[in-house]
Amino acid sequence: MLNYYVDRQLLASYVPRGCELDLFQDRCYISLVGFQFLDTRVMGVRIPFHVNFNEVNLRFYVRRLFGGQWRRGVVFIREIVPRRLISWIANGLYQENYMTLPMRQRFSDPHDPVQVEYGWRFQSQWTRLWGESLAGWNSPVDIEEGSEAEFLTEHYWGYTKVSQDKTKEYEVRHPSWQVWPLADFGLEGDISGLYPEFSDIMSRGKRFSALLGVGSAVEVFAGRNLVDL
Repeated sequence: MLNYYVDRQLLASYVPRGCELDLFQDRCYISLVGFQFLDTRVMGVRIPFHVNFNEVNLRFYVRRLFGGQWRRGVVFIREIVPRRLISWIANGLYQENYMTLPMRQRFSDPHDPVQVEYGWRFQSQWTRLWGESLAGWNSPVDIEEGSEAEFLTEHYWGYTKVSQDKTKEYEVRHPSWQVWPLADFGLEGDISGLYPEFSDIMSRGKRFSALLGVGSAVEVFAGRNLVDL
C-alpha cells in the first residue's frame, strides 16, 4: 500500500456529493493498494474460477456526516482485476470503476523477510507494486493508535460518485489489521496511461510512505443510493 500526499484540488472533481475530503494532519492522501481476494463469495455464493484473485486500486479518503457522527470512507478512482466477470459484477452492484487487465503476483517463501509484489500489464507494458519487510521479525505488529497507518486503514465506508447528483454508500467491516515493519518498497513502470492526473506525483519517490498489511476477513454490504443530500 503506497501512500502519496496530493493537492486537494486534484481530487475535487472525484468527491461524491454529500462527502468531503478526509485529511490526516492537514494532508490529503491517495493510496495505491495491491491485495488478494481469497475465498470470495457474492451474496454467499462462490463463483467458479473467480474465488481467488488479485486487485490493485487507487483510492482516496472522504468522510460524511450522518446522525451527528462522521462516517469515514474511501472513494476508488480505479480498480484493476484480472477477469472480466469480476469487473462486470462489481461495476453493476456498486457503480465502481473496475477494469480488466492481465495481472500477476509474487510472494516470498519462506517469509523472512516477507516479500510481496503485484503486477499488471497495460498497453503491453508491465508495472509492479512491491514491498519487503525488515528481516528478523517473526510476526507482524499492531497499528499504533493515532498514526498515519491507522488513518489509512480504518475507513469503513465506501462511496461512489455515480453522477453529479447521485452518491452510492456501502459499509465495509473488518478487524483492525496488523502490519509488517518495512525495509523497502516501490512502484516501477509507466503509470501515466492509467493515472494521468496523478502520474507526476506518484513518480516522485520521496513523496510517499508505505504499509505492508496482513489482511483479514472482510465483509462488504449492499450499497444504497443517498438522496436529499
